[in-house]
Amino acid sequence: MASSVTSMSSSTILLITICTLSSILSLPYATASVEGRTRPFKRVYAFGDSFTDTGNTKNAEGPSGFGHVSNSPYGTTFFNHSTNRYSDGRLVIDFVAEDLSLPYLPPYRHRKGNDTFGVNFAVAGSTAINHLFFVKNNLSLDITPQSIQTQMIWFNRYLESRECEESKCKDFDDTLFWFGEIGVNDYAYTLGSTVPDDTIRKLAISSVSGALQALLEKGAKYLVVQGLPLTGCLTLSMYLAPPDDRDELGCVKSVNNQSNYHNLVLQNKLEEFRKQYPQAVILYADYFNAYRTVMKNPTKYGFKEVFNVCCGSGEPPYNFSVFGTCGTPNATACTNPSQYINWDGVHLTEAMYKVISSMFLQGNFTQPPFNFLLAKKERAG
Repeated sequence: MASSVTSMSSSTILLITICTLSSILSLPYATASVEGRTRPFKRVYAFGDSFTDTGNTKNAEGPSGFGHVSNSPYGTTFFNHSTNRYSDGRLVIDFVAEDLSLPYLPPYRHRKGNDTFGVNFAVAGSTAINHLFFVKNNLSLDITPQSIQTQMIWFNRYLESRECEESKCKDFDDTLFWFGEIGVNDYAYTLGSTVPDDTIRKLAISSVSGALQALLEKGAKYLVVQGLPLTGCLTLSMYLAPPDDRDELGCVKSVNNQSNYHNLVLQNKLEEFRKQYPQAVILYADYFNAYRTVMKNPTKYGFKEVFNVCCGSGEPPYNFSVFGTCGTPNATACTNPSQYINWDGVHLTEAMYKVISSMFLQGNFTQPPFNFLLAKKERAG
């Protein structure tokens, strides 16, 4: 055996090494490149909906119309198979983990003990408002029952399983809390109902604020809170809205106005928390304007298709139908997802998530900048 190894050429050994490393790094929860870097945080805890969910949702558990996330071609761009992420590859939270030299976060419901560096509690279809509200208003047909309150219950159970002190957790000093966007589903589930947007906004902001305050009371010191994206530019919005409801980007004006106003209220609440908890660093990640910046000049970021979905079925101009969404037998996927913004009609491509994450982590689309948070963490030790 020794002689056969010795006789192998250096190029063959190099090829085997490269292939082995590629296989390891393609695993959904493998450690991202860490060589030569000091980790600013020991762990990350993430919350949110399908824009952040790294595998808490499987096929039959997903939102109505998008219950095929376990099927190909989901995940094929990066992982080469579905990891139950609603994209062709990595999400913003995955790029956050890479930037912090941490492994990809395992989903809470399927973590299998690999939670040393954090856990992802986000779940597809999740709402900000408690599920009971939708039941009382007869809006619970075919929607997922989880809300941000559910995720907080999971988080508290997780802490109990780790025998964390009830009032404070010492390791929160080295923990980043990432709140992915949540609230898009609340508005979507009430579409066509008599429930006014103002009610949804007030209840959703109150619910998210309650979750954030609970974390701050537990001793969380570093939080990033994403606003809602440019929801009116998602293909599903374009598909459903009348053609005369458009803004200067060609997106659905009423839906974008809805998301923008929601974000303004959320930012005001975060400013209150900054005054109430001066020891904490609270960042607002401006998903809306980051997305808007790409839409104003898509070719600058490598995108040729801004509304047409990469994975779906249907007639032009969207290649989208609610009766044949991505992962169903009639759906097909494009060969060049990196040129598309929309992946399946609601969720974005890995390429778009990568651009957005760069805007958050290296750009000026968080307030204050992400580098400010890292500098504060470095000074605190």
